[in-house]
Amino acid sequence: MMDLLLKLGAFLVAIAILIAVHEFGHFWVARRLGVKVLRFSLGFGNPLLTWHRRGDETEYVLAAWPIGGYVKMVDEREEEVVDPADLPRAFNRQPLWKRSAIVVAGPLANFLFAFLVYWLVFMAGQTGLRPEVGEVLPESIAASAGFAPGDLIERVDGRDTPTWSSVWFTLLQSAFGGEDVPVRVRDADGRAQDRWLPGTELATLDPAHGFLDSVGLIGPRPVLPPIIGELMSGQPALAAGLQSGDRVTAINDQPIELWEDLVETVRASPGQPLNIQIERGANTQMIHLVPAVITEGEERIGRIGAGPQVPDDLLDKREVLVRLGPLEAAGAAAGRVVDVSVLTLRMIGRMLTGRASVENLSSPIGIADAAGRTASYGLESFVTFLALLSVSLGLLNLLPVPVLDGGHLLFFAVEGVIRRPVPDLVLEQGQRLGIALLVGLMALAFYVDIARFLGL
Repeated sequence: MMDLLLKLGAFLVAIAILIAVHEFGHFWVARRLGVKVLRFSLGFGNPLLTWHRRGDETEYVLAAWPIGGYVKMVDEREEEVVDPADLPRAFNRQPLWKRSAIVVAGPLANFLFAFLVYWLVFMAGQTGLRPEVGEVLPESIAASAGFAPGDLIERVDGRDTPTWSSVWFTLLQSAFGGEDVPVRVRDADGRAQDRWLPGTELATLDPAHGFLDSVGLIGPRPVLPPIIGELMSGQPALAAGLQSGDRVTAINDQPIELWEDLVETVRASPGQPLNIQIERGANTQMIHLVPAVITEGEERIGRIGAGPQVPDDLLDKREVLVRLGPLEAAGAAAGRVVDVSVLTLRMIGRMLTGRASVENLSSPIGIADAAGRTASYGLESFVTFLALLSVSLGLLNLLPVPVLDGGHLLFFAVEGVIRRPVPDLVLEQGQRLGIALLVGLMALAFYVDIARFLGL
């Protein structure tokens, strides 16, 4: 229950912030360009809270349905009667450049918000794992390129990669180009080496399914004793009586020396009874349980809902802190917004052409899950997720789909060419098409997320 509440709360906070940023962009530019704003609403449906600021003609609203928002301006096309005094301030009477500026201001506000978040995060410093290769999967792309355990990845495609996350992001970007990607490593003996990953093979990999694993690069795995740490509610381990601090010494009379041994045994035993011998303090006990059956791809695995006890200093030698000065951070933040935008557009293109799985789509279910997970990792992870989501929201709204901001800009472009407004009938039909497309896309995203959570 607490996990569900965390995900729901993080999701609502994320959506509220990003919608407020987007709508404020429309609102601020409209006011600056002399358009009268009647209402600024966060959410749709029945108002829960309304207020006016002294001397402000705009009504501010907090509505019942939090997924969405709008800025209502004076517009003769939407109101039967408009006060003649307000006609010069009506949106539809503004020159084309003003209307375009107001529409594009929402997505631009999302990009600016992402830039500010990245800028602050880069200045505060990001903690990540050193990109040291722990394992190279046999017969993989990385194995063919000559990677070996102990390689420290320093640069990918000419860019510094101080952490594993930067390796993943940079390599994923480079993979879309189709060209061979140079990777500078420092091997286990301290010698600088250049490895080349074939672009034709990288371009065939699906980012939705463990991209670095598909390349064949696995980070160093910590050696952990088989001591129970976190226990998940409603799972076999807790239900059978396992407690945090229990040391597992054997399963079905087979000795267990490492946490990895425990994981492999449980995964290989879906739905099969296990006799788990533990040490609890000075006592030895036997716990009987049956691992839950989980579908992972086409494989059925066992899971008991227990995590390892991780020493506080385990990651100290493997973590690095990357911190930039204000100017350098600003350049890096701008570059990150551009990189994320380009990567997102390429992913959309690959999904439309069938070269990437639709599993890359996310509905509010998937977004809520990601929001909850990042919030549980800490403030840095959550605000970085907000920046990524803000860029995605900005790009989504710029797509040339009627109803979205990009659809309005498309009609404005047509108006600029034909020198007259697009007929109302065309606008109405376009909006119906846009709504149908968005409903279909959302239905597909819900199906993908539900299937993912059910293991289908």
